[in-house]
Amino acid sequence: MDILRLITAGSVDDGKSTLIGRLLYDSKSILQDQLEVLEKHSKNKNDDGVDLALLTDGLRAEREQGITIDVAYRYFSTSKRKFIIADAPGHVQYTRNMITGASNSDLMVILIDARKGVIEQTRRHSIIASLLKLKKVAVAINKMDMVDYSEDVFETIKAEYAKMAEGLGLDDVTYFPISALKGDNIVSLSSATAWYQGSSLLEYLEEIQLDQEQNSGSRFQVQYVIRPQTEELHDYRGYAGQIISGSFQKGDKIAVLPAGMITEIAAIEVNGVEVQQAFEGQPVLIQVTDDIDISRGDVFAAAEELPSVEKEVEVLLCWLDHKALQPGNKYLIQHHSRQLKAVVKHVDYKINVNTLEKEASEGEIKLNEIAKVTIRTAQPLVFDDFVSNKKTGSAILVDETSNATVAACIIQ
Repeated sequence: MDILRLITAGSVDDGKSTLIGRLLYDSKSILQDQLEVLEKHSKNKNDDGVDLALLTDGLRAEREQGITIDVAYRYFSTSKRKFIIADAPGHVQYTRNMITGASNSDLMVILIDARKGVIEQTRRHSIIASLLKLKKVAVAINKMDMVDYSEDVFETIKAEYAKMAEGLGLDDVTYFPISALKGDNIVSLSSATAWYQGSSLLEYLEEIQLDQEQNSGSRFQVQYVIRPQTEELHDYRGYAGQIISGSFQKGDKIAVLPAGMITEIAAIEVNGVEVQQAFEGQPVLIQVTDDIDISRGDVFAAAEELPSVEKEVEVLLCWLDHKALQPGNKYLIQHHSRQLKAVVKHVDYKINVNTLEKEASEGEIKLNEIAKVTIRTAQPLVFDDFVSNKKTGSAILVDETSNATVAACIIQ
């Protein structure tokens, strides 16, 4: 069976944790001892006598406050598919946690409170889905039981979201009227929404076909240089790391970047065994035919399909730090195992999460704001644009003094 990675997103108290709990509970993916602990600690019990949100809200502070603080991952499976679900916090100050979960997901389930409709957090999370190129979005309009399962309310919110989704380029959106608390249209269809003609949320998740996107170009980045310098292996030099995208095979012509030297693969080892070819995601050790200077962070790329090598890059970023970003600030840019000193030259614009318009910036970018900026690095950065290769087209900015991650970057 294949694996579907999804993330729930939405504002505070939209019912994300309860929805995941309902999926686990109704699909009978909870062990008996877990259920007993759940019943013991439940305060806000549903008709089944349990608080389903506690299945994901595992931190003590989360249980005390009734909120989600950090991303929680839950695993379950049906007869058709395996699932990894990320439950992301809804508070604005935890947007960084939400981005972390979304960056590893195939699909986003956005919850909307039927009483409130589309709000700022809905827009912010939808923008993140758009920026991270999540092509499939499920919009679960929750708490339909609190609006008497009104079809008019559902259709109004659906029309409002569809207008916004069109502007963001989210063209594969499916809508569900649900009640996570009552279980309506989660695992099976509900008679309370007889007017709804679609499938249940779980049926959709089981049947949705994932696009098998291929990151363009064969890319490998050196994480460690292996040089034993023993009598037996006096001249041995290998380069250990993980194949970021594509594949490599013995005899391939490759470019070593950023230097631009051309060489050939002499051998590839996986788990100490020499192989003819290795593929994306595999940890490997590569040897080359020429004795050239190769260091940690250098990139091997197929000679016929080279990435960009520049000192100046344009990125879309979500600012994650309480201390505002200002042009001229210096940071470290972390791009897989390569870390470079960088300076933010200027802010081109920021995105208004309410209107989705590009706005001129006065220079300062605050916590959770999304902006396009130009960054200059001390040494050349080897990258692809995010659209063609998500793995080599993303990076983070790190504060030099505190070592805190201050921005998530999408390279354009």
